[in-house]
Amino acid sequence: MTEHKREIEINGKLFSFSTGVLAKQANGSALVRFGDTMVLVAATATKEPKPNAGFFPLSVEYREKTYAAGKFPGGFFKRETRPSEKEILSARCIDRPIRPLFPKDMFNEVQVIAMVISQDQENDADVLAMSAASLALCLSDIPFGGPVAGVRVGMIDGEIVINPTFEQVEQGTMDMVVAGSRESILMVEGGGYEISEEEMIKGITTAHETIKKIVAIQEELVAELGKPKFAIKPPEVNADLVSKVIALAAEKIRELNKVQGKHERQEQIDAFTAQIIEQLTPDFPECEKAVKETIHDIEKDTMRERILNEGMRVDGRSSEDIRPITSSVGLLPRAHGSAIFTRGETQALVAATLGTKLDEQKIDALHGETYKDYMFHYNFPPFSTGEVKPIRGTSRREVGHGNLAERSLAAVLPRKENFPYTIRIVSEILESNGSSSMASVCGGSLSLMDAGVPIKDAVAGIAMGLIKEGEKVAILSDILGVEDHLGDMDFKVTGTKEGITAFQMDIKISGITPEIMRKALDQARRGRLHILSKMAEAITKPRKDLSPYAPRILSLKIAVSDIGMIIGPQGKVIKEIQEKTGATIVIEDDGTVFISSPGGVGGPEAKAIIEQMTEKPVVGKIYSGIVKTVTNFGAFVEYLPQKEGLVHISELAASRVRVVEDVCNVGDTITVKLIGIDEATGKVRLSKKAADGEAPQGEK
Repeated sequence: MTEHKREIEINGKLFSFSTGVLAKQANGSALVRFGDTMVLVAATATKEPKPNAGFFPLSVEYREKTYAAGKFPGGFFKRETRPSEKEILSARCIDRPIRPLFPKDMFNEVQVIAMVISQDQENDADVLAMSAASLALCLSDIPFGGPVAGVRVGMIDGEIVINPTFEQVEQGTMDMVVAGSRESILMVEGGGYEISEEEMIKGITTAHETIKKIVAIQEELVAELGKPKFAIKPPEVNADLVSKVIALAAEKIRELNKVQGKHERQEQIDAFTAQIIEQLTPDFPECEKAVKETIHDIEKDTMRERILNEGMRVDGRSSEDIRPITSSVGLLPRAHGSAIFTRGETQALVAATLGTKLDEQKIDALHGETYKDYMFHYNFPPFSTGEVKPIRGTSRREVGHGNLAERSLAAVLPRKENFPYTIRIVSEILESNGSSSMASVCGGSLSLMDAGVPIKDAVAGIAMGLIKEGEKVAILSDILGVEDHLGDMDFKVTGTKEGITAFQMDIKISGITPEIMRKALDQARRGRLHILSKMAEAITKPRKDLSPYAPRILSLKIAVSDIGMIIGPQGKVIKEIQEKTGATIVIEDDGTVFISSPGGVGGPEAKAIIEQMTEKPVVGKIYSGIVKTVTNFGAFVEYLPQKEGLVHISELAASRVRVVEDVCNVGDTITVKLIGIDEATGKVRLSKKAADGEAPQGEK
């Protein structure tokens, strides 16, 4: 076994590829290392194409092994099970830039598996896996148009940082993943705190310089070790049949492409396709698949020609037109906040729910355990596209779209100390014809305002498309599903009127220049501002009051040394407070106390009790206390919860007291003044005599 290695320096750390030692029975494998984070990627493929696949059967898996960080898996079974959300999102990020680079006629099953085998708690493995996947494929005998590479981009104090650490990402104002080849950018994914279009372009162009360096060392290894690519068996094409279909269908499909309704257009195309199949079957038995594929190609070509030559889209819009928008809030009476957002034939019902500290999601990641107090869940039921499909759990697409919407709104949420709620947003897609994730962002922003969450500003999202043939370029605003499917780019941008909060770009072709991206971003900004103005017709700012069905949360800070007193032995004290008030109390290690109560009932009382319990004795202050114990030398009075002091018999009254019981008995409420605290023992001296004639503070 001979190891072959190449390395460069990125952000002051060594980035290296190696191959030739591990996973040698795969078609291709590569090990990447950055710092002490390591990812092994193996690529395999079947020898024969999958019969009647109809699509390229590529599967990408990304798995984080807990041993990589010296940890045990959580849960009962103590082994890695189904992929986490982070693993699903990372797998999608690997898939998206490599999928367009396989040959169009390839239908062999290809599987790429990335395993995180070492995690240094500083450097994320996801972008490393993207580059290693490319090298594994390039070294293999699997036909692939790489190499490509991926990097993460951060921005700290206005400066771009390539492959920032976890800590730097938290400190920065941008978190972006960029994938590309030597020639062009293929994918962008990320978010920011209302960054400008120019800052985004700067991040992408800076990332591309590092991508070129990573691609270069891949090319060195491939030149030395790459295997010859196996031959693809393209499906047999009957040229005579194709020419007859084109002659019979081209003009009709061109006309049908002008039908504006999604279902009406598709129904007419399907009916016409069935006629062509019936007409040609006597001369060309079993022609159905070839006819459908040819008509699909005609549909694509005529749609693109009309956009480039006439400036007219499928639904009659120009390149910058936004579909009609309607929105409303408050549809769901028991949800804490709700909204309906409709744009053309895409509609999202979005609900916001406010919870307490107990509703946070625990995240057990390789780089440490965290708690998530904000989440966005996206659901795409089959009826939204008029289809019948089984529902078998959350799809990877739903996870990805939910994550994009989640990033989009994160930048405008209030700080935890000002709004101590756990927030969950759920988007139910009721209709879909393009950009349902962006409709979810708009609906999510409206639902937060309806819930009374004090967000910084409204957020809207728009999906941009691209049609490019040679030097002819058309950038499309608010794309339809068919424009996404038949176009060259899907570029989603979200933000406020001040700047960008999230973005996701997938490109199917090379040759996307910074100028095209800059133009697309500028056009997206104009579209975003238009959408924001339409959203403002439903609600302009967060409601002043929360829903009556939302919990009310109060917070206060106590000394860490007082935590034990509030909890009490075996939780006795905190349980008593909760039972008495009906509130729920959560105390964090730093002494922050969160008190939640339905409808606000019981919360203020629980807070007052805790404030009294943690109140520090003040010499000279008047207290109303309860006599707890009577002795022959005085009475012990509880002047604050669980805090007692002695009223000596000489301090019970102005005149001489013979027996303590002549003045007070156990259970009596008396007014006392704190006259001294022993610095050595902490014992408190109280006086009823000094307090007589004075009222407790706050009651004067």
